[in-house]
Amino acid sequence: MGAKTPKTSDRRIQKTHRALQEALIALIVERGWDNFTVQDLCERADVGRSTFYMHFADKEDVVTGGLGEFRKGVRAAVASRKGDSEPFAFVRPLIEHAFEQQRAFRALLGKGSGQPVLRRFRELVSEMVQDDLAGVVASKLKKGAATAFLVGGFLDLLTWGLERGPACGPQELEQLFQQMAAPVLELLQRP
Repeated sequence: MGAKTPKTSDRRIQKTHRALQEALIALIVERGWDNFTVQDLCERADVGRSTFYMHFADKEDVVTGGLGEFRKGVRAAVASRKGDSEPFAFVRPLIEHAFEQQRAFRALLGKGSGQPVLRRFRELVSEMVQDDLAGVVASKLKKGAATAFLVGGFLDLLTWGLERGPACGPQELEQLFQQMAAPVLELLQRP
């Protein structure tokens, strides 16, 4: 269980969290997930260990906090697109953010990220897919299978798109995902 992160908008806390999240990404890029410690993270972020442990239990907790903030941002972007009832509306802002922050996403989804990072990101995308499928009447088995299929497909498609560079942009990736997801939605809605 992670340390309790204070629910405050204190700028010092935000600055500490931001510094740790930026340091985490930099260290993943440079060394890979398994090749740095909390001490390394604290030194890179210029944050004391006691301060770190006041906010986070371990480096995985830093990832969880960052992804939680990221999810809020994606959901806010979806909410700002008034009247958008398209399924999987989260896909476009998530892809756009991934392209804007390619270095970070390549680190988070790449070989050096480690299983805890990939698991947390997969959970985040899975929660968003489940939210979008909440209104679909289908068996638990079908919904679970559809969620796993869509999440895996989305993550691989996003990774593929980031690796291809400018040859495939956010709009094209979203269109591809929506086209490929449509038959899954149709299948879910069949009795």
